[in-house]
Amino acid sequence: QLQASGGGLVQAGGSLRLSCTASGRAFYDSGFGDSALGWFRQVPGKEREFVACTDRSGRIRTYADSVKGRFTISRDKMTVYLEMNSLTPEDTAVYYCAQRSSRLGSRLLVDYDYWGQGTLVTVSS
Repeated sequence: QLQASGGGLVQAGGSLRLSCTASGRAFYDSGFGDSALGWFRQVPGKEREFVACTDRSGRIRTYADSVKGRFTISRDKMTVYLEMNSLTPEDTAVYYCAQRSSRLGSRLLVDYDYWGQGTLVTVSS
């Protein structure tokens, strides 16, 4: 349904930009352009946690305290992005994009209807 990309290995203090889009028919069937979108991350052995979300318009953005001031979520009609700066080893995780069939974003995993496959971000010290 959703395809995330942009993960990789980066040194502490570095930056990465993640992207996520719904391709082909899925884009229209799921109403991607009219949906709220979010990013979550998960470390092996831990629960998936909220990172950031944006509403349908892209104007209302919410961040986890742990990434506020370092990460920026943005979107256009086709794609949602997560710009990550000043990365630390604690940011190492698999990052997932998610789509919610609502105008407004949410911090809660259960509020999202579609999920990407995840992209691995590894930050070395």
